[in-house]
Amino acid sequence: MLQIDHDCDYVVYVDADCLILEDLRAFIETCDAPYVDSYVSDRFRGRLHCGVHITRIDLVRRMAATEVPADDMKYVLRPESRLRNLAMKPMGVAKQFRNFDILHDHFQSYHHIFMKYALRELRSRTKDQGVRLRRSMDAWDLSEDWCDLKMAKHAVDYAREKMPLDSSPDEVHEFIEALPEHADAEIRRLGVQEKPEFSREELKRWLEENRGRVNYGSSADKPKIFGLGLSRTGTRSLTAGLQVLGFDCSHYPIDEDTYTELSNAQYGLTLLKYHDGLTDITTIPCYKQLDKQYPGSKFILTVRDKEGWLGSCARHYFNRPAFKLTEDPDQEVHMNMRRFLRAAVYGCYNFDRHRFSDVYDDHVRAVMDYFKDRPGDLLVIDICSGEGFEKLAPFLDRPVPTEVFPHKGAVLSRRMKEEAEKKAAAVA
Repeated sequence: MLQIDHDCDYVVYVDADCLILEDLRAFIETCDAPYVDSYVSDRFRGRLHCGVHITRIDLVRRMAATEVPADDMKYVLRPESRLRNLAMKPMGVAKQFRNFDILHDHFQSYHHIFMKYALRELRSRTKDQGVRLRRSMDAWDLSEDWCDLKMAKHAVDYAREKMPLDSSPDEVHEFIEALPEHADAEIRRLGVQEKPEFSREELKRWLEENRGRVNYGSSADKPKIFGLGLSRTGTRSLTAGLQVLGFDCSHYPIDEDTYTELSNAQYGLTLLKYHDGLTDITTIPCYKQLDKQYPGSKFILTVRDKEGWLGSCARHYFNRPAFKLTEDPDQEVHMNMRRFLRAAVYGCYNFDRHRFSDVYDDHVRAVMDYFKDRPGDLLVIDICSGEGFEKLAPFLDRPVPTEVFPHKGAVLSRRMKEEAEKKAAAVA
């Protein structure tokens, strides 16, 4: 793939097991991110990001120039991902995510399912990935004689038997290369009849049978989502959780359009033409106006133990001044937004424990009072104490994912983590 001399701005790498059910061109035409990973609907694992990778050409060329690491298990298991991460690191950029209406790992032959899930087991030998695979498999219905899920389960068991945890990168590489032969031999041994070739008629039947399904793509009729939590109450975790549920929300945007519009009391935000909502303190000075501008919206108030929150704020504000000399126009906009929001939300530029404590209490009280007659429009959630999808998904009329709720910087104690995992497992 990386040997192709592309003459374009973006390359879209698409796994062969993806069916794209919406036109992505409008998004790609306006995209300027170096890399966007797509959230898709996976047959075996629910909602997750994989399968369609929108990659800017400068990053593609850096990937092509990156030396392949020797004796590297990460490269053996995920070569494209490993090279991309190595190429992105010196660029100082991060991946972004977007929800699309894409089916992943649907309508596959047993042969391909076996190969994919033998490989999936090898890729799941870390703590987090292992939890994700186990929770997904716990939700599988294995009651039929032979089905996609049962074949995937057999492949996982097969890989665990053939490739012990202490296998070397070379041994794993050889096993992966031989997966087509392993799949053929096992399917013959099991006496399983292979499925017929996938056809467009099969897709049409599936779409008709599933016409009431949740459409996660950009064409879905979604409400706008506004996070009303103060910074350091789990707002980044909320944003990541919303992404899993199919909502592309912007966390603390610092672009010039948003700063200009908010600072001039203009609430029909350009950003919300392309995003499903906003989170973090960007919304707090104007949530009542956003409520009027976007009727039918949903609001989410993230809360946290106040002492823990004050400590987190003190650490967060350290070495983040409100004023700094810069000749970078983007950095200047960032600083303008920082000062504007600090003044609007806290009435001060720097952390003050007593002032922040009062603002926290006043803000929670004001939000609760504003929505007191509209309980269906407001969710109060304490992500930092372990609450997650079991509250968030029903509020937004989404199925509870098997995915563990993403915690991005919100520190959970070991006990809280264990309780959160138990609650999520019970729901799943």
